[in-house]
Amino acid sequence: MKQSLFEQRHQGEWKRFAKRLEQLEGGKKNGDSTPVGDFAADYRRICQQLALARERGYSSHLIDQLQQLAMRGHQQFYRHRSHLGSRMLGFLVAGFPRLVREEWRSIAVASLLFYGSLLLMGVLVYGFPDLVYSLLSADRVAEMESMYAPDTSRLGPMGARDTGDDWQMFAFYIMNNIGIAFQTFASGLLFCLGTLFFLLFNGLMIGAVAGHLTQIGYVETFWSFVIGHGAFELTAITFAGAAGLKLGWALLAPGRLSRGEALRQAAARSVRLIGGVIVLLLLAAFVEGYWSSVTAFGPRVKYAVGALLWLLVGSYFAFAGRTRHAPD
Repeated sequence: MKQSLFEQRHQGEWKRFAKRLEQLEGGKKNGDSTPVGDFAADYRRICQQLALARERGYSSHLIDQLQQLAMRGHQQFYRHRSHLGSRMLGFLVAGFPRLVREEWRSIAVASLLFYGSLLLMGVLVYGFPDLVYSLLSADRVAEMESMYAPDTSRLGPMGARDTGDDWQMFAFYIMNNIGIAFQTFASGLLFCLGTLFFLLFNGLMIGAVAGHLTQIGYVETFWSFVIGHGAFELTAITFAGAAGLKLGWALLAPGRLSRGEALRQAAARSVRLIGGVIVLLLLAAFVEGYWSSVTAFGPRVKYAVGALLWLLVGSYFAFAGRTRHAPD
């Protein structure tokens, strides 16, 4: 292709890209309606056109013009990527705990459903041991007992494993926990019924296991295992439930808004809550895979570390982001 035809075909693109760069360089982030994704695509096209110009031996004037656009685009592209990182950090430092405090009502309801069913089933199974078989099969009960037997070398799922396999369990915990959280959240679209089911179901199952293992005397192995990662995992489950309930309630009681608009507004906050839930579950998976299963430390150490983690999680959501100038 001749250079004149190449310039004629793409000159409009270059002018629009240069104008967009001037706006970004001048700090006018909202002065143009071009989405960030479109800017990235335009930047890649400029780079491709620069490569073509060099390959085809076009004039140095054209190559210099395109190279300047590419260099300026590179600076803006990576500057905005760093801004994204800053926003994510700001959300974790202050925005997430503030959001949790603002959504305390839905979180309180989800916590009552989850922890209430957990405690109730745990007490019932402890008092009436055969009740565990109403929720779990005999094979599943035997499997749980083997996981937390006092003589096991590694606690939890796949107890008899090498320490080198911890990363596999870390990945397993991530996939399993995020799957449970997503089910609990997304099923709220069934007018809260799905979220109610998963909160109660998971509470009853965990309570049944806890009550049974406590009743047969596996107190130290079971409780020393769950207390550490439970600070992140159980908190994340209730938050996912709160996000799901918020979606369902927007459909049940949209107020003066249309159901679609009420759902859109609820989803905007619920999705942010789920973003924080994923971080909590990543932390839970790390602790569960690399700390909770280890038997080298005695129960007292595990209890102390677990209590510290619960205290840190509670303090984070109670106090983080309260300063006036805390980032969001």
